[in-house]
Amino acid sequence: MHYMLLFNETASERTKRDDPAQAEAYWGAWTAYMGAIAQSGAMVSGNGLQPPEVSTTIRVENGKRHVVDGPFADTKEMLGGYVILDVADLDGALEWAARAPCVSAGSVEIRPVLPPPAG
Repeated sequence: MHYMLLFNETASERTKRDDPAQAEAYWGAWTAYMGAIAQSGAMVSGNGLQPPEVSTTIRVENGKRHVVDGPFADTKEMLGGYVILDVADLDGALEWAARAPCVSAGSVEIRPVLPPPAG
């Protein structure tokens, strides 16, 4: 079964990406984690994301597009990346989510991927 892990980081965690004193440890933890998933054969796909400051949000109200810079909502955690896993069940997805570098200073949301429509 496929599950998506959505990696949510706090602003203080995201600043570690570019801080010379913390970047090596930050990226090293993520490289090791993603490498372990890939080596296990559970990884289907995944990507890190650019910071929320460079995002664009669109809404359509009454047929009119409203495009704004930045994330959809002001939250304490922002989506930093995702991975699609192919594991036997939710317990398998939880095992990988619990090992994510951001899980102690942010969170990991786990969602089953919808199967393709029958037909």
